[in-house]
Amino acid sequence: MNLDYLNYPYASQRMATFAKKGMVATSQPLAAQAGLDILKKGGNAIDAAIATAATLTVVEPTSNGIGGDAFALVWVKGELHGLNASGPAPKSISIDAVKEKGHEKMPTFGLLPVTVPGVPSAWAELSRRFGKLPLTEVLEPAIKYAEEGYPLSPVLAKYWNAAYKKYKETLKDPEFKSWFDTFAPEGRAPEIGEVWSSEGHANTLRSIAETNAESFYKGELADKIDAFFKEHGGFLSKEDLADYKPQWVQPISVNYRGYDVWEIPPNGQGIVALMALNILNGFDIKEKESVETYHKQIEAMKLAFSDGKKYVTDPEKMSVSAAQLLSEEFAAERRSLIGDEALSPEPGTPPRGGTVYLAAADSEGNMISYIQSNYMGFGSGIVIPDTGISLQNRGHDFSLDPEHENALEPGKKTYHTIIPGFLTKDGEAVGPFGVMGGYMQPQGHTQVIMNTIDFHLNPQAALDSPRWQWIEDNKVLVEPNFPSHVAQALARRGHQIQVALDGGSFGRGQIIWRDPKTGVLAGGTEARTDGSIASW
Repeated sequence: MNLDYLNYPYASQRMATFAKKGMVATSQPLAAQAGLDILKKGGNAIDAAIATAATLTVVEPTSNGIGGDAFALVWVKGELHGLNASGPAPKSISIDAVKEKGHEKMPTFGLLPVTVPGVPSAWAELSRRFGKLPLTEVLEPAIKYAEEGYPLSPVLAKYWNAAYKKYKETLKDPEFKSWFDTFAPEGRAPEIGEVWSSEGHANTLRSIAETNAESFYKGELADKIDAFFKEHGGFLSKEDLADYKPQWVQPISVNYRGYDVWEIPPNGQGIVALMALNILNGFDIKEKESVETYHKQIEAMKLAFSDGKKYVTDPEKMSVSAAQLLSEEFAAERRSLIGDEALSPEPGTPPRGGTVYLAAADSEGNMISYIQSNYMGFGSGIVIPDTGISLQNRGHDFSLDPEHENALEPGKKTYHTIIPGFLTKDGEAVGPFGVMGGYMQPQGHTQVIMNTIDFHLNPQAALDSPRWQWIEDNKVLVEPNFPSHVAQALARRGHQIQVALDGGSFGRGQIIWRDPKTGVLAGGTEARTDGSIASW
């Protein structure tokens, strides 16, 4: 791959990081270092990823938690494996039951949008299948940070304070008390540099480590979750937890200009990035800072999203297959709709036939692309008392329209925003990549891959490059350093361009590329957060 490691005029002038023995890239320095420490103790990239992921539940609770979901793409011995550790809706919930509680759409906070958490099962299953060290050793850094505490980093403190202010105004019911006890023990959000700890979180992590997550799904932690939901009139039960298992799945891909771009299949939205790239594959993209390039990117993403939002749900409930959505025939049909002006897309008909991301690599060639989330920051606002288990609100994405593809059903998995990415060429690993951030994720994946393949940018420059984000209809947000002349030209084509001053909405990414000849690792991390690369 001919990447420019020296110059890129819109980058922050940070350079890619190089290493030989191992690398961990994520959004929080303490978590990245925890992963590297595990590598140095003899663990592999998968052990490092689990350690980093567990530590992130402690040192970045604003984006993820023990009660969230996870996905992973794992490269081991020349083969790519996919893990879907997203959980379904409780078996006792239904559209009618939600409406009987006075809701016309799925609420954002509270007990109702909570689905079965998959994160603990992901750690245990990755460790069982690919890890070298026992889970008790791998989770030790996270346990220590929860027990002994750590000082808040700047971006973390910003989002923590924003969440506290919002929750204080909106979360008044008794079931939310434990969130404030856990994350605002002094009656406020902790500040930059202030030490926060959680003994309950440490005890929960220790229990998960000692039982390989069995306590969470069938033991003492499951009992506590069950009791809390019974007390407050929720639907999640111990039976839902006991019946849950993560799934190994076959990753899906498209070939983009000689490179294979890989994603987890639905219910994840990674297929949206692949559909966009499939559309863009038919265009001759010549230069980066061109209105024609950005226009085509935005239009392709709009078309891909309109199809993704219509068709993507629990794979067992989808009316079309991933293969149909990724077919050349369908891509050509959608590509033909792109003209000179911005369009308002409608879904096509295929032919029949708040999140953390991390990347890790080791000297043996093992690599992992891993993502976990509570959704919308802290998630549901529900914390099981004295456990540190902050539960996700992933069920918010379910529709209460029974005719909708993603309609709420008992035991069904919803459309899922979190997606890990992986890049290969000619059967060899290039490496893991990801950009977290709700519906920005497939947009970030598309932009990062094009920056890498079309424009030959190194990992750091590919991440630092100014981003755009399609919101709805013709509304597009751009970062303040996005080229002004391009933004004005896009506006003349009918795009409703708005400059967004808060960079948090544009995602937070990590990249690790591996040179197949030398084994040298090149990494990039995110300037839009407290991003860090720990390398060896």
